[in-house]
Amino acid sequence: MTTLTGQQIADEQLAGWTYLLGALQTRIRTRDFATGLSIVDAIGAEAERMDHHPDLDLRYAHVDVRLWSHDARGVTDRDVRLARAISAIAAEAGAPLGHTGVARLELALDSPDFAAVLPFWRAVLATEHLAGPGFGDELRDPAGTLPTVWFQKSGRKEPRQRWHPDVWVDPAEVRPRIDAAVAAGGTLVSDAAAPHFWVLADPDGNRVCLCTWQGRD
Repeated sequence: MTTLTGQQIADEQLAGWTYLLGALQTRIRTRDFATGLSIVDAIGAEAERMDHHPDLDLRYAHVDVRLWSHDARGVTDRDVRLARAISAIAAEAGAPLGHTGVARLELALDSPDFAAVLPFWRAVLATEHLAGPGFGDELRDPAGTLPTVWFQKSGRKEPRQRWHPDVWVDPAEVRPRIDAAVAAGGTLVSDAAAPHFWVLADPDGNRVCLCTWQGRD
């Protein structure tokens, strides 16, 4: 099954949904736990009917939904159809959905010889190693609980950075987060790769990337 590009997903105009790290995501705001549970039940029934199942995270005041086609390892038309059905379920329950505050975290390890260190981190984290087109070299938690770890070639000169987080957000969230980070004492190190990613640093020089789907298709 063919996966959709970020632009194709944006063209679907799925209100309240965003495309992060290969999946559609939204957050359904609920009045209480019981409302969230009833929405989860309704989503479960629709998922069974469509034979396509989302990842759900039920909390007291919200339900996080993540949609991707596991067999295709990306977003397909099945996910778009289920996203529209879930939006209708939320609307019927009077629960607004949106992507404000929704993000995905992955960790990057910068190493001059990551092939030598990758097996160690795979063992410690008990993750699976995915390699090849579309992956590079990544360690992923089969249960989807831990952040993905990916490896980036670096030089050996000291001092050098080793770990840095990548925070994936909706494109509309980038500027507010940059402004807040700078106001909190950070700096915008580089926007040369925007809208692919922006590099920021805290007052101690620790770096983080804000990433979006844009510029990757």
